Amino acid sequence: MSVFVDYLTILWGFFMIGIMAIGGYFMFRKFLKRLPKKDGKSMMDWEDYYVNKTKHMWGTEEKELLEELVSPVPELFRDVARHKIVGKIGELALKKNNQKITREILIEGYIIATPKRDHKFLRKKLAQKNIDTAPYEQFFQQSRSDYAPDWQQKHKS
Repeated sequence: MSVFVDYLTILWGFFMIGIMAIGGYFMFRKFLKRLPKKDGKSMMDWEDYYVNKTKHMWGTEEKELLEELVSPVPELFRDVARHKIVGKIGELALKKNNQKITREILIEGYIIATPKRDHKFLRKKLAQKNIDTAPYEQFFQQSRSDYAPDWQQKHKS
């Protein structure tokens, strides 16, 4: 019986170390996003800036569409994902000097803000809403590394 308890204790120890490592990884990622960049603001500061700067530009239809597009994201992560996506959409709208968030900017910003692995869920959701993805294919074909450094120059109107 004591050998069984010894093995169980060792397994429990490895399990706890693994869970703590996973939690630490996500906390460290959040810490890195809070570190200031060359301009003195962190990635999360810029997200907050764009969200607050474009809050008045959102219409009810666009808010509803965003909620439907974010619905496949697990509820635990939905608020964080929504905030990141809204920040990127706001950044895109300001870079294009728009006075209002349009459906086109919303979809384009959503594609840019989401990882490539999630694009199939987005395509499925857009198909359910009868929205043609043909005008947005160039964004679906890019990987995050293709547009992250200088995406502003590529998407100016």
